[in-house]
Amino acid sequence: MKAKSMTAQKLVPAISGGWRLLYRPEKTGCYVNDHSLIRAQDGTWHLFGITRDGPEIMPERERWFTHGRGASLAGGLKEEGIVCDNGVRAWAPAVVCDGKRYYMYYGPSPLRFATSDELSHWMENPVVLQDCPLDACHRDPMVLRLDDGRWLMYATGISDGYGVVSVFESADLMHWRFLKYALRTSGKAPLNPPWGATESPFVVFHQGYYYLFVTYTDSSPENYHNTLVFRSPDPLEFGEYAGDDGPQAVIGRLRAHAPEIVHDASVGEWFITTCGWRNRGVPVEGGVAIARLEWKKEKNGK
Repeated sequence: MKAKSMTAQKLVPAISGGWRLLYRPEKTGCYVNDHSLIRAQDGTWHLFGITRDGPEIMPERERWFTHGRGASLAGGLKEEGIVCDNGVRAWAPAVVCDGKRYYMYYGPSPLRFATSDELSHWMENPVVLQDCPLDACHRDPMVLRLDDGRWLMYATGISDGYGVVSVFESADLMHWRFLKYALRTSGKAPLNPPWGATESPFVVFHQGYYYLFVTYTDSSPENYHNTLVFRSPDPLEFGEYAGDDGPQAVIGRLRAHAPEIVHDASVGEWFITTCGWRNRGVPVEGGVAIARLEWKKEKNGK
């Protein structure tokens, strides 16, 4: 994450151009759902994503991650193999690097944690959550490093029966302290499945603001590709979502499911990915698609 810009600009992200194939497994799975995309220290790109051995929607059988690798995002990623096959459900990986080692967090509850020196062989480690309310860290973790060296982890959860995005803080990537709910939904929000409608949170900092991308869905085909975007100067507070006519404005709505937002410094461009189960209208059936992401100036924005 880069240092804050001296001149903040209120921008709105938009998908630019068409989707193209980034990665599709042939031997290690039948599709890719929630995933993590990271550029390794040697410059190669790696993708880890939810999958299983058949096309049917059976989340309880998603028990490992498919691993793709490539020299660039333009050339696509090649299938490497399976990681984190430990006999339990393996959902929504989030991979970060502290400059020496790679750390992977995944769910569903309880949160799991693994480390690697080369992104292929992963060792399970204990993770400690402190001051954590029940169901606060339910699934779909995402980790962001701040300029001061602190780490923030965002995860979806449930509070009082409604979907929320929790935020945790850590100094060592092993001990995480619950801070607050960074985004809350209320009874006026249009979706409220038992597991919570807030999925796959992803936060980036750009031009003076933090942007929270969160897929808002009950998994039905009608809203499967529905990612809402919130903006805030504070990475800990994105307000409360009570529907599109509520006081907390949604600054963008993207047709994407569980997207990753990445900046490729080698080409100076931003990209967005999308994915999902089969027969859900994913742009690349059975795989992860990628498109350019543009930041447009908000009308009347400063």
